[in-house]
Amino acid sequence: MKLSIIIVNYNVRYFLEQCLHSVFKATKNIDAEVFVVDNDSYDDSMEMVKNQFPEVIRIENKKNVGFSKANNQAISAAKGEYVLLLNPDTVVEEDAFEKCINFMDKTPNAGGLGVKMIDGNGVFLPESKRGLPTPSVSFYKIFGLSSIFPKSKKFAKYHLGYLNDDEINEIEILSGAYMWMRKSVLDKIGYLDESFFMYGEDIDLSYRIIKAGYKNYYFPETKIIHYKGESTKKGSINYVFVFYNAMIIFSKKHFASNAKAFSFFINIAIYLRALLAIIVRFIKTIRLPLFDVAIISLVLMILNELKPFFGFPNQIAFSNNYGLLNVLAVIGSFLIGIALTKGYASTVKLNQTFLGVVIGAVILFCTNVFFPHGYSFSNKFLISIIAGITFLIPLIRLVLNYFNQLKVRKNNKKVFAISGHESFINEAASKIQLKNPNAEILNIKPDNNYQAGDAKIYIAKSYQLPDINEIYNVSEVVFSSEDNSYKEIIDKMVKTKNKFIDFKIFHPKRFIIGSQSIEKIS
Repeated sequence: MKLSIIIVNYNVRYFLEQCLHSVFKATKNIDAEVFVVDNDSYDDSMEMVKNQFPEVIRIENKKNVGFSKANNQAISAAKGEYVLLLNPDTVVEEDAFEKCINFMDKTPNAGGLGVKMIDGNGVFLPESKRGLPTPSVSFYKIFGLSSIFPKSKKFAKYHLGYLNDDEINEIEILSGAYMWMRKSVLDKIGYLDESFFMYGEDIDLSYRIIKAGYKNYYFPETKIIHYKGESTKKGSINYVFVFYNAMIIFSKKHFASNAKAFSFFINIAIYLRALLAIIVRFIKTIRLPLFDVAIISLVLMILNELKPFFGFPNQIAFSNNYGLLNVLAVIGSFLIGIALTKGYASTVKLNQTFLGVVIGAVILFCTNVFFPHGYSFSNKFLISIIAGITFLIPLIRLVLNYFNQLKVRKNNKKVFAISGHESFINEAASKIQLKNPNAEILNIKPDNNYQAGDAKIYIAKSYQLPDINEIYNVSEVVFSSEDNSYKEIIDKMVKTKNKFIDFKIFHPKRFIIGSQSIEKIS
């Protein structure tokens, strides 16, 4: 047997079903076996596997034994020349396994292999390729130097940011989400270390492969979706504690001479990172209002400097009691106005922003009346402030949208692109419009062959979807898994390069999976 695929499941029934659907498409031409090890799920995961995928070898634990032990149960029974540890929240391309087998067969020194991973929005996941977390590498990551210098060969070794994401390279650490290994190597070095309950076991096993004289490779010639890549709550406090404690276990095992000092620094770092996680989450929440505060402050500074040239009275003077109040009145008025029109929602609408600025201007005029004569703004100064803010705030939002840092919707309609045959599009569109009556639906042909009459149904061919997403400011793309191969879906996600578009896959078993949602269809 050529390949043994092992999936550990815990209460992710729909992710698991989609994963298995893609796995069996990818094993069509391969002599393979598939294991699902369930860690005492309370959903109907195993009932689904039994009914829909009877060829799967099921191992049902009566308690949650952890990721390592569950994988080891299947590895010990595996008969394949190669073993693949695969997360249930993944989708593989139809030719993924064949490409990996061809590469491994031609590369006898390869002990392990990882592939290019993207999240549910099509964004590359840096954990696709990682370096060994030595004490120095871990220090650079924990204290943020790897983020500050993402391409540095010295500071960015944790995610090997200096390596091209699209080139085959030797790496040190494989991701447990897709961990391809030779069974003969595992029999030689041992299986997953069960002292790691969650996180760190992939690092430990990857390192032992290298210590045994083999090499690990990053192989981007095939790609997978890893849905939980963006939602593992890597900024959460719980993740910080679990992940870095796993690094302590790894350090004590492999770098004993430095383990005490390393553990000391990591324990300090755990609390610093926990605090940082709270701060970052807060800043992300108020990021757009902070931009607006900066813009308004900039406008006031410029106008204050230009006042002698335009005949403005000395309106903002911090030497008196009203200077600071003047500034706070302007900032507060516009922030309140934009907030009232929902201008700080996750998806920004320019018309709401303009309306918010207008309301903010009205509030400012009203507030200005209460300032004593000589300390209030002149009408000329007020109009200049409003003009500058009206121009700059929408402009900055468009700039952030251009650099993919913000999602700007240019009208009130939410735009959906649906890729599939005509009857599927009609069905999907009707369900979308029940929830979004004003939605604009764009029909995308699932192939590139236009026939007579297609122009009346479809706005574009399959290959044009990434351009359509940008031109029409699409918010959500729905693919029919019956009409689009997983390879085609992943290709369109990668080419779109917009982290604010939610890609969803519709399955014939009547459910839709997206990066942030799972929806059952009756």
